[in-house]
Amino acid sequence: MRTPAGSSDTGEAARPESRLPTDADVRELCRILADGVGERRIAVAESLTGGNLAAHLSRAPTSGEWFRGGIVAYHRDVKHELLAVPAGPVVSQIAARQMASRTAALLGADIVVAVTGEAGPEGQEESPGIVWFGVYDRGEVSAERREFEGDPEEILAATVNEALRILVAGVCGPDGWPQRSVYTHRADPR
Repeated sequence: MRTPAGSSDTGEAARPESRLPTDADVRELCRILADGVGERRIAVAESLTGGNLAAHLSRAPTSGEWFRGGIVAYHRDVKHELLAVPAGPVVSQIAARQMASRTAALLGADIVVAVTGEAGPEGQEESPGIVWFGVYDRGEVSAERREFEGDPEEILAATVNEALRILVAGVCGPDGWPQRSVYTHRADPR
């Protein structure tokens, strides 16, 4: 199912999931993440978003305490050489999972979201709008595929928004409220 990244149709614009996220929406997700992160360390690996996700996270409240940083692996060689993505497609479940787990190891993070996909206007491996989200959460690695509609700018905005929503769910739970549990760092995130 394709998720519209933005719409000028007033009927669709009334549905929150069909409109382009605003800067205020992104700032609010970052604030919620900052409130709920506790002792956990967050990092990101980015391809199609080109560092935009890390830029938003670095402006979040108290980010210096919990944001470890990001790796922008825009070129496929960087994915293969730095993040140890196996030979083959880089817009895939395998690539997203490997990007997330390798970034956790490199940056010492407890939770990582990795994004790899096609923003367009033309796809190289997949159709524009196909995005894989890899998630590393304290030793567990998963990946989810999303398909967004819109122009490249809308797809990028939707990808950043979805990545932030994934991070919020990881630290706050699916309802978006901070989980106030005791958490201690492991010495090695691998």
